[in-house]
Amino acid sequence: MRILLLGKSGQVGWELQRALAPLGGVTSLGRGENSEGLSGDLADPSTLADTVTCVVPDVIVNAAAYTAVDKAESDPQQARAVNALAPKVLAREAARIGALLVHYSTDYVFDGSGTRPWREDDPTGPLSVYGRTKLEGEQAIIGSGCRHLIFRTSWVYAARGGNFAKTMLRLARERESLSVIDDQVGAPTGAELIADITGHAIRKAQAGAPVGIYHLAAGGETSWWQYARFVLEQAAEAGVELKVRPEAVEPIPSSAYKVAAQRPLNSRLDTTRLQTAFDITLPPWQHGVARMLTEVLGK
Repeated sequence: MRILLLGKSGQVGWELQRALAPLGGVTSLGRGENSEGLSGDLADPSTLADTVTCVVPDVIVNAAAYTAVDKAESDPQQARAVNALAPKVLAREAARIGALLVHYSTDYVFDGSGTRPWREDDPTGPLSVYGRTKLEGEQAIIGSGCRHLIFRTSWVYAARGGNFAKTMLRLARERESLSVIDDQVGAPTGAELIADITGHAIRKAQAGAPVGIYHLAAGGETSWWQYARFVLEQAAEAGVELKVRPEAVEPIPSSAYKVAAQRPLNSRLDTTRLQTAFDITLPPWQHGVARMLTEVLGK
């Protein structure tokens, strides 16, 4: 199996390099050209068709995206180029050569209303430029007629690079007080878990499992405030000195924290379809976060 991976340096892309390796030969690309002159720069969609033609992959995995949610509000053209126009090119090329296209989307395609976990066939209603461009990318892939796996996920983190948990640890060491939003609810989902599920799903899909849109998130739910407290509790148990104790973190509403792009309050994702189609069980979010913290804290 020949696999073309785009976005190799991102949190999910980095883990995919490991998870996809057992499936076959993987050509991993970032923004710049590799030694063979191939480019994986989604900001320049015109180069992608040539790259696909050169590699002739059986599977295209697009782990690249414009994820600067607030910046997208003032940079909609670039966000659309990466999140919508580039996937459209990849989908067209996948359809042309008969390849499977794997793409990642987000809970931001929904309006965040209610408290029920979102199902794959629920009406969409993005609140931000980021959400709208990600939805446009989904629609382009579906409209192309190519075989595809679109994984909508949420609250992605990894030990490598920056993440919410690391930010909370830093702030709790530096500040005398800490306030965190408590009315946005979702499931922190590790890049490692996403990559492993992707590898499993590709194997199953190539053997005849149903393709389409799937929700992929860790089990359970939490708010950012509860998430922060869990992180600090783990750190305290590990002997980390904190100026702000877990029980002292103050919950605040989204309205108290001004940002350019509106966030969905309900980021819960119903993963029943994914678990049934690919015969998997998604672990509670605490498992992945605790494992990541073990690595970060060097316990």
